[in-house]
Amino acid sequence: MQKTNNIDIDFDKEHVWHPYTSTVTPLPCYPVTSAQGVYLTLEDGTQLIDGMSSWWSTIHGYNHPVLTEAAKAQLDKMSHVMFGGITHQPAVDLCKKLIAITPDPLDKVFLADSGSVAVEVALKMALQYWHAQNESRAKFLTVSNGYHGDTFAAMSVTDPTNSMHSIYKGFLPEHIFAKSPECGFGDNWDETDIADFEEKMRLHHQDLAAVIIEPIVQGAGGMRFYHPTYLKRIRELCDKYNVLLIADEIAVGFGRTGKLFACEHAEISPDIMCLGKALTGGYMTLSATLTTKHVADTVCSGEAQCFMHGPTFMGNPLACAVANASLDLLAENKWQQQVKNIEQQLSLELPLIAELENVKSVRWLGAIGVVELHHPVEMKSIQEKFVQQGVWVRPFGKLVYIMPPFIISSSQLTLLTTAIKKVISSI
Repeated sequence: MQKTNNIDIDFDKEHVWHPYTSTVTPLPCYPVTSAQGVYLTLEDGTQLIDGMSSWWSTIHGYNHPVLTEAAKAQLDKMSHVMFGGITHQPAVDLCKKLIAITPDPLDKVFLADSGSVAVEVALKMALQYWHAQNESRAKFLTVSNGYHGDTFAAMSVTDPTNSMHSIYKGFLPEHIFAKSPECGFGDNWDETDIADFEEKMRLHHQDLAAVIIEPIVQGAGGMRFYHPTYLKRIRELCDKYNVLLIADEIAVGFGRTGKLFACEHAEISPDIMCLGKALTGGYMTLSATLTTKHVADTVCSGEAQCFMHGPTFMGNPLACAVANASLDLLAENKWQQQVKNIEQQLSLELPLIAELENVKSVRWLGAIGVVELHHPVEMKSIQEKFVQQGVWVRPFGKLVYIMPPFIISSSQLTLLTTAIKKVISSI
């Protein structure tokens, strides 16, 4: 049996089912034994610069002493206690901080345990909001090429045709999808870009519980950056037609786009906001759904007299303690300058990759860099090539993208972009 020191790779290959991976033709899995700063260390001693921030979450890097100490200190007190009928200081402190940093008038916080669950919570809030007012509104409006998670309600508002969830079409609830925005983040605004969305809002608003949208950046649906005015118009249309607005900030919240929350690019506030991923700096799974007093009180004035949701690990003290430390660290590290530095460097280095024949386009925003190819990559071979270059980059489809930790140095970022150029030029 092949073993890599202590990790049984053969057992992993035969029995451990990794995300979006086939059990018939499994992709190679690289054994990580430790992580520090921006580096992942494999069992053979190879160090990889992580360009993915472990799916966009480890903004402070790995094994940060402040976060580690927060986790250890909380473990000495309690790692978990049910949140029903009980509260604790880490949760109270976290909710205070989230209310202080998110746009007004978001002032009610529901703590959950993953990004997908935060979206489920938001959708249920919207449905219960209208149910409490004796209105039957069971549809949601969103845009094509969006992505909101892998659980069932979240999948139903993810593009049913152009996404990884297309095979569930016909089984999931069917909602309303407008054309995705075409005006890029830095383009001149074209008012016709909102026309299809506006028409669908006009036709269907009486059936809509809410609009749900990824602010500014469509993540797993294509890494597309759209114009802030598009989001501003959506807020205006929601106000005009009396429809709730849900902002899914899970991937982009906490500074990733250059604003603390991507909604700030359009200077709008949603009725419900979903947060996750970077909330704990990548240490623990935790998410939050924030809403307004008006929405919360309306929900709780209905037949059920409460919001009908309660995860077992809601408000987990250990996760909340680490999240508090992460939010403090975010401010202390001057994240604005960190993200600005990454963006400026990407603006210089990504255009060099655009010169390659098999590259369709490159784009960047904040601490996000995207290289779009003309053809989809072959995952097994391209992953091996990146590891050989000493970096961890996980492409999908035609997209090779990076969302590095905010603490990455200029030289480390150059190693990442150089590796991307070398690998793409070789395929």
